[in-house]
Amino acid sequence: MALPAVVLVLALCLTGVRVAAQQLALQDAAAAAARSAARGGGTAIADRLVPGASVSVWRDGDLDCVELTVRASGLLPLALRASSCALGGGA
Repeated sequence: MALPAVVLVLALCLTGVRVAAQQLALQDAAAAAARSAARGGGTAIADRLVPGASVSVWRDGDLDCVELTVRASGLLPLALRASSCALGGGA
């Protein structure tokens, strides 16, 4: 009788862990893409690190900023978003 509830709670917990791991990977990819954009190398690294993510790039003063958005995989229909900025003009 309680087994379906236990399975549901376990599935939600595992989904939460997976979404958290995806968010960390997305943040790392946004930071790498911002550094690459600041060096003039573009944001292709974001596609390699997080396939299927939409990439948005903008400049804020001396900073080159990147925002990545992707749908989370799992039971919950969530959109994950991460942004990062890097000082432009570096070599």
